[in-house]
Amino acid sequence: MKGKSVITTLLIALLGAVVGLFIYTRFLDKEKLVTGGDKDKDKELVKENARYTSMLAQSGVNDFTFAAEQTVHAVVHVKTKSTVSSQNSNPLYEFFYGPGTNQQREVRGFGSGVIVTPDGYIVTANHVIEEADEVDVTLNDKRTFVADVVGRDPSTDIALLKIKATGLPYIKFGDSDAIRLGEWVLAVGNPFNLTSTVTAGIISARGRSLGLLDDQYRIESFIQTDAAMNPGNSGGALVNTNGELIGLTTAIYSPTGAYAGNSFAIPTSIVKKVYDDLKQYGEVQRGLMGVNITDVTSEIAMEEKLDEVKGVYLAGIVDGGAAKVAGLQEKDVIIAVNGEPVGTTSDLQEKVNRFRPGDKIEVTYIRKGKQDKKTVVLRNMEGGTGVVAPGSTSTTVYGATFAPLASGDKEQLGIENGVKITAVSEGRLHDLGLAKGAIIVNVNGQKVNSAADVRKATNNEKSLSSIEGYTTDGTYFKYQTRR
Repeated sequence: MKGKSVITTLLIALLGAVVGLFIYTRFLDKEKLVTGGDKDKDKELVKENARYTSMLAQSGVNDFTFAAEQTVHAVVHVKTKSTVSSQNSNPLYEFFYGPGTNQQREVRGFGSGVIVTPDGYIVTANHVIEEADEVDVTLNDKRTFVADVVGRDPSTDIALLKIKATGLPYIKFGDSDAIRLGEWVLAVGNPFNLTSTVTAGIISARGRSLGLLDDQYRIESFIQTDAAMNPGNSGGALVNTNGELIGLTTAIYSPTGAYAGNSFAIPTSIVKKVYDDLKQYGEVQRGLMGVNITDVTSEIAMEEKLDEVKGVYLAGIVDGGAAKVAGLQEKDVIIAVNGEPVGTTSDLQEKVNRFRPGDKIEVTYIRKGKQDKKTVVLRNMEGGTGVVAPGSTSTTVYGATFAPLASGDKEQLGIENGVKITAVSEGRLHDLGLAKGAIIVNVNGQKVNSAADVRKATNNEKSLSSIEGYTTDGTYFKYQTRR
């Protein structure tokens, strides 16, 4: 009986292999695998692949050749070059001869990028090219191009490049909202400078917020996968089995710096919006609600009479912001946007990020146990609803970054306006001793409510004669240059 069981098992395995081979040879014509070809043919090809994939799944066979061949030629090798200065410090030398001189050295970096149009637009991770003086792109066919940086968005870690070429293979944007846990995906990139590398894995989680970005308007809602990625994969493609782009690979979570089982990608729901904005405007048109938010905890759920520990708690409302004008209040709990459920802060950020200043969204919220809706007209970083010009949304002035004040800060200090310092690096404000958390209410005799106001009051960082505000412990200060 035992021998018959073994023979039966072998026959079943052999039958499965034969069925898989039959499906592969019958339903997949590799000669038709062309990226970015005729639209009607592409649709038929995608349908054919879907049927093929479904039949393979039923037969227990996994095959990723379609997705790999559709995408590998559209993922490029991004190489950067930058020049940094280093100060030679030798106390004994400086005692006799004075301070040492700066020495410049060349630093090279590498990463990946994804061609998304046949005329050479390429999306990549912002951190790949952020400090670069020169950016070169090498295609899978070994051709190399100098790339122009169309725009960058540190808030999402996305950048857009452009090369002068036509008829390029490219990857179409897919629907990251449609992905499911356990779904097979491929990561395509250039780890360790090894070009055209493809790895496979599954979707492990969605909506991950890791705290990797330090921009005050950061948007993190990563796709987590176990497809192997390593340094050099950043800016590469995460694709589904149809060869559609569903994410831009950006990070790994590792105690050693090398792949340790968890990799992360920015979903195309974010990538596509940033790409469209940078291509059309040169600047991301980010719609803001003007709120300080946090995830709902069990304590908040009990206090606000919620049925579930789910939603986004409004810890603060910016005066004059979109939420305040719409009638939302502190302690409201947002549970949906345009009818789509919102469970976490990353959910809310991702959904709102799809809209531009002036767009209307319907916000469903709970206040004191009762559910209601408000229509919110989103605003830009300067408080308006119009298109912002390239460079005007920078939140850094004199080495410090700023954020609008919440109503709670204003009430505590008894003030009507001001901006809070969220970070300080080398610059004029650092030299004055201002630290993160300090509040500035007046610059050069002008009231300020945003980074744009500070920049305008200083004539674009050309003049700073007076500044007043409050330190982190609430102490009033005023600096004024002597004439």
